[in-house]
Amino acid sequence: MTSLSQPAFRSALLVLNPKSGQGDSGIEEFTGYLQDAGVRVELRETTPESTPEEDIRGLEDFDALIGAGGDGTVSSLAYAARTYRKAYLTYPAGTANLIAQNLNLPTDPRALADLFLSGQTVTLDLAELEVNDKVHGFAMLAGLGLDAAMIRDTEHTKDRLGVAAYVASALKQLHPQHAQFQLTLDGKDLEVEGMGVMIANFGMANYRVPITGDVSPADGKLTVIVLKGNSIATLIPTLLGSLRAKLHLGNADLGDSLETFDATEVSVQASQPLPAQYDGEIVEGDVQFLKARVLPGAVRYFTPAALKDLTT
Repeated sequence: MTSLSQPAFRSALLVLNPKSGQGDSGIEEFTGYLQDAGVRVELRETTPESTPEEDIRGLEDFDALIGAGGDGTVSSLAYAARTYRKAYLTYPAGTANLIAQNLNLPTDPRALADLFLSGQTVTLDLAELEVNDKVHGFAMLAGLGLDAAMIRDTEHTKDRLGVAAYVASALKQLHPQHAQFQLTLDGKDLEVEGMGVMIANFGMANYRVPITGDVSPADGKLTVIVLKGNSIATLIPTLLGSLRAKLHLGNADLGDSLETFDATEVSVQASQPLPAQYDGEIVEGDVQFLKARVLPGAVRYFTPAALKDLTT
């Protein structure tokens, strides 16, 4: 691949999680395309001992960052790099790659290289989660309850089953734990009950199917989603409504199994310990309390999509 003009970004730090995904991610092919176009690429691999801050050390000497791995990897790198304000390509090398799907990224190495060379970016929000006296960044979604239980149950099967592991996990959650939740939304208290609470920055699940409407990654707010009911079957109307929205079959009716709120800062207190997750990373041990806040305009992502196409 050749470029008739100089690339918009002439150097990149590429951080790869070698444990992500189910096979060849095409990263060598992708890197070759960039180098053929005159981009200087330095490849680093994460290790179980390294931190994201260590993995991006010296980022100030590069024009852009490329994070290759699953959602947990690319999210943690985005958070570590937020103060550098570098353009960031979230290379999909994991199992579900929901962040890349929300950004409408191609999966072909050549197309990803072409996107990088185009320099097309959009500035979006990031979020921060405080749980068990630790702080984590998340780009897409944090959750307490049902969604975290589903992700937890895929830990030992997703390498073998891929996306099908999430379907199998959902079938195990026919009667999930039910709890009461006290939400504090920008200082205002609210009591709700249900199967779980999700805090979303992006709003699309696999295949870019909307989780719910009116979720924007660039509005300076988080969307708090309460999963109501006592059975996962109560979410079926929501799924069908989301599919209608995805297929543009008129106005989607998402049913009454979800309740949503907007806030810049959120705290969730559950009536009992529940599993928790952030961008697919399971928090150690069940928890009853967590806090989250939005970090407006913290990341400049590579994406071929316009902002309107990133909003549900």
